Amino acid sequence: LTLIIFSALFSNMTAQDILTPVPFNEVTLEDLFWLPRLEKQKEVLVPFALDKTKPAVESLRRTGNYLKGIPDELPFTHRYISSDLYKVMEGAAYLLKLERDPELEKEMDRIIDIIADAQQEDGYNYESHITGVAKHDIGGMGEKPYSWVVHSHELYNMGHMYEGSIAYYQATGKDKWLKVAEENARHINHVFFEGDPNYNNGKPVNQAPGHQEIELALVKLYRITGDTLYLNMAKRFLDIRGITYRPEGTGVMLPEYAQQHAPVREQTKAVGHAVRATYLYSAMADVSVYTHDLTLRPALDSIWHNIVDTRMHITGGLGAVHGIEGFGPVYELPNKEAFDETCAAVGNVFFNHRMFLMEKDGKYMDVAEVALLNNVLAGVNLEGNRFFYLNPLEADGIKPFNHGNKGRSPWFGTACCPSNLARLIPQVPGLMYAITKDEIYCSFYGGCNTAITLDNGTVHLKPTTAYPFGEHIFYEISPASGEQSFTLKLRIPTWTDGQFVPGELYNYKDSKPSEWTIKVNGEKVSGDIEKGFVSVRRTWKRGDKVELYLPM
Repeated sequence: LTLIIFSALFSNMTAQDILTPVPFNEVTLEDLFWLPRLEKQKEVLVPFALDKTKPAVESLRRTGNYLKGIPDELPFTHRYISSDLYKVMEGAAYLLKLERDPELEKEMDRIIDIIADAQQEDGYNYESHITGVAKHDIGGMGEKPYSWVVHSHELYNMGHMYEGSIAYYQATGKDKWLKVAEENARHINHVFFEGDPNYNNGKPVNQAPGHQEIELALVKLYRITGDTLYLNMAKRFLDIRGITYRPEGTGVMLPEYAQQHAPVREQTKAVGHAVRATYLYSAMADVSVYTHDLTLRPALDSIWHNIVDTRMHITGGLGAVHGIEGFGPVYELPNKEAFDETCAAVGNVFFNHRMFLMEKDGKYMDVAEVALLNNVLAGVNLEGNRFFYLNPLEADGIKPFNHGNKGRSPWFGTACCPSNLARLIPQVPGLMYAITKDEIYCSFYGGCNTAITLDNGTVHLKPTTAYPFGEHIFYEISPASGEQSFTLKLRIPTWTDGQFVPGELYNYKDSKPSEWTIKVNGEKVSGDIEKGFVSVRRTWKRGDKVELYLPM
């Protein structure tokens, strides 16, 4: 009964009641911590990664020629190389949104033409099955399209294509790639939930993918197009997970490996492959918000606590166990032998940012911050061209750290980590603020400049800080109208109190809380921490100054 009442209340909420992130492209970085990294993305990492993903472009080009009947070599057999290309292109799109680059845009358009040519007339995209080279890896891809969804990565690849196409549309207004994505999504809906005579003997496949990604991407597709088909598809993939199909076996065929051991609403612990898990939990949070489905929240809360109470390294790293690249038994958190894939830390950021938006609670951003600063950024060198796939917390003093005797690697055969870095770091400005109709949540600290539009007007915010190396964040606040009433909500991180990060794993030996302070125009302001934030409500005037002190 309580759930029904809360569901009814939630269904009456307006879009303004949903906590909405301020987009990355509306926040201009101006500090000495994030801005140099963003510049390195543009100068080195993204061009470097685009060069490394040329084999994926070539595979798509050959597929396009095959569909056109043009004599050419067949593409090489690979399950997911195209996903790396799509992630790098997503990162490139974010950079184009921040600063237009005609040469980069021209290259993106060239690759998009190749992607479009490699799509079957019915919307199917998967080079190996289209051209028949999947026969060389039936164990990984299945004999026919969608016949081995548990490991083929057919839907995983498409999820990353959706995200890349959305980012490029937002950056340039060009919709060719977005139309390719939508055509594929409608194709998948037809094959998986309605039935198509050309696939699975005309019966709906009705199976959730082995590697999650398409679910959260479908929510993004819904948000950019407004077409509820995509949101309903995301929800449906979640609803059937662990119900219509459960693998049997060991290793990668364990039901827990891809979180297929139980319906998602009955899952209470983080299990299996850590990247798949965090992508799944991210989608569950998104679907809960946008479909007003409160039934997903108890599972999310239980899983989140299980992670931060028993299964997360102090760096925010997840998936300590080799082999399954995932979660082991509770408290299995070795230092030297830790796996902690860079992608899992990226997934940790995605998951906790979405939990923050869902619950309006700063503790989730505390976890996202720790994972971003201490594991994600560890995945790439300062030059932007060498990477870590796994991130142990201890070196043996004999071999170079991380990858046997190789140190950092310029690329990987499975290149999900560098391509994930290519797309995450440009999104960091989008973590900094979120709003309701009359509240501004300052959720992630960095020097920047932004204009935020609330119901009663636009507010210019300009924080100046050396955070995370400095203890002060100074805000200059200027309502466009001269004065404006709203609430400024400042996150007080968990590390200012008795714990380093939320959860039961990491406490200080000296648990004495630090004396954080907030001043407005030089006058100290008192306030209680509620759900990780201190609220300052007032009629703000142009040029007002706020000082937040977080003693380290």
